[in-house]
Amino acid sequence: MKRTVVAIAICGVVHSGAPLAASPGPGSVAPAMAIAAPKDRPYPGEIRVAVDASDLDRRIVHIHESLSGITPATVLLYPKWLPGSHAPEGPIDRLAGMNITAHGVPISWHRDPVDVYAFRLDASAGVKSIDIDFDYLSPTSPKVGALEVSRDLIVLEWNAVVLYPAGYFARQIPVQVSLTLPGDWKSGSALEVMSTAGARTQFKPTTLETLIDSPVYAGRYTARLDLDPGGTTPVYLNLFADRPQLLAVKRDQLEAHRNLVKQAYKLFGSHHYAHYDFLYSLSDQVEQNGNEHHQSSEDGSDPDAFTEWDKTAAGRDLLAHEFTHSWNGKFRRPADLWTPNYNVPMQNSLLWVYEGQTQYWGEVLAARSGLWAKQQALDQLALTAASYERQAGRRWRPLQDTTNDAIINPRRPMSWRTWQRYEDYYSEGQLIWLDADTLIREKSQGTRSLDDFARAFFGINDGSVTTVTYTFEDVVKALNTIMPYEWAAFLRERLDSVAKPAPLDGLQRGGYKLVYTDTPSDFLKQRDAQRKRLNLLFSIGIEIDEKDSTVRSVLWDSPAFKANITEGSQLLAINGTAYSGELLKEAVQSAKETKAPIELITKTGERYRVFNLDYQGGLRYPRLERVASTPDRLGDILAARK
Repeated sequence: MKRTVVAIAICGVVHSGAPLAASPGPGSVAPAMAIAAPKDRPYPGEIRVAVDASDLDRRIVHIHESLSGITPATVLLYPKWLPGSHAPEGPIDRLAGMNITAHGVPISWHRDPVDVYAFRLDASAGVKSIDIDFDYLSPTSPKVGALEVSRDLIVLEWNAVVLYPAGYFARQIPVQVSLTLPGDWKSGSALEVMSTAGARTQFKPTTLETLIDSPVYAGRYTARLDLDPGGTTPVYLNLFADRPQLLAVKRDQLEAHRNLVKQAYKLFGSHHYAHYDFLYSLSDQVEQNGNEHHQSSEDGSDPDAFTEWDKTAAGRDLLAHEFTHSWNGKFRRPADLWTPNYNVPMQNSLLWVYEGQTQYWGEVLAARSGLWAKQQALDQLALTAASYERQAGRRWRPLQDTTNDAIINPRRPMSWRTWQRYEDYYSEGQLIWLDADTLIREKSQGTRSLDDFARAFFGINDGSVTTVTYTFEDVVKALNTIMPYEWAAFLRERLDSVAKPAPLDGLQRGGYKLVYTDTPSDFLKQRDAQRKRLNLLFSIGIEIDEKDSTVRSVLWDSPAFKANITEGSQLLAINGTAYSGELLKEAVQSAKETKAPIELITKTGERYRVFNLDYQGGLRYPRLERVASTPDRLGDILAARK
């Protein structure tokens, strides 16, 4: 055989085929022993967990876990990749005091040096079961994390209080759990209760997969409302409040929530749960959650959501959004997002379907059910459209790349969000699905719509709770079944392009155009009052926290940005007079006539600065204006189904 000499060019240097000499310096360390990959096989034991969440003052949750089926190779895992958060956010830093024994004899353990969520046991071959005692240290202040425990309410996530064996699918690991609460409390969960003895509740046996997907809300002041009276599949609204008077729900408010269930059934033509529980906290003492589960959802709002109904419309689409996830996200799930257990990394490439279309249907169902009036839905859509019309980050970063944001930045504060972009697969994804819906309606002359896609794609296998995954190709195929079109190109252009106009064709095709006026909509005024903020993003490019006059955000390339104002600065004076929100609005509007710069005095840390803000455009707030020459397709989309 003829010997061949191969030349390899690396960084412009040509090397012969002769062996290369090692470079000076350290070499790589041999990797740690691999952790068994999950396999779809029954676990030969079970997990039993007893949780004591009665320590309200110190917010310490005590856990006793028994695990059978142990072998010398058993590795314990603490859940890391959490469904719904799409990210490695398992709160392992809050696990403490772990003690492992076998028949009372201590078993030593050591953490895997590469995967800190994995624990290896030094157990002999004769050990078949172990007991694990540990504490979950729930945050004692917002500095530590979102509060989960107050004197009147608890939010318990099972992923925080369980360790499980590596090497098995979560659905193949049997689990039995009990929960001890303060004696006079009540709880809500998708888990089914087997028995109650005093303060202790024993739940029916289930799987690890169902357990992690079934959080518990519990509290001193609770109410349970039937949202589908006479229905074959129970749906309940479980309320947990800081005070008993906050539980007062009027007839029309209850009817709107019942309509949500009816309108969802009309949209999807199916359900994928044996029963469904909204777990809804009316509290400013614990985190205000929004998290989806297959047979329940975590929902939270300000305490006065019902007692001040006419002032709290902003965010009222939350329950509709999370309910939609039972179909889109839990029953049907992106193939690369589904994982066999909670320590296999997730991939989020289809979040523009999972979250984007859910955002779309959440707001549509809020309008169809009466949780929002039509005008409130239009006003919210105007705010969304205006935000993307002015977002600078679209110049360099495609929407597709934002599907990685939950992993890149698990909701930490950002200095220049409109330049960096963040989780835009929600609301820009919503605009893409509005574009698709109105396109189908236009080309089919009103005979087909995205409603048909929802029923065909998410409505399959009525009554089944077994997840069905999907790919990009599946989405395109389903759209083509509803209406043949170049859907792959349509979607990829909107997902992958940069420096193109925001996807607002759906508004225009829907019979509306985005305009700006000098008066905010009632919805925006209510939202700002609810959040105690002043929104001038669409004029000078700034949003202010009215509680302390601190700048919450600055729009990239806006007049405020060009004046070097940054997030975190405190506004002290406007044109020489002490700051107030009304004074700033007056100054912005007056500059339209006077053409004079607006003088702002700010404090950042110990530094005081004077800025001259050059802006003469007046106050600008987005609205949707009806275009009479185009059919009101958007109105049809928002109308309740009969």
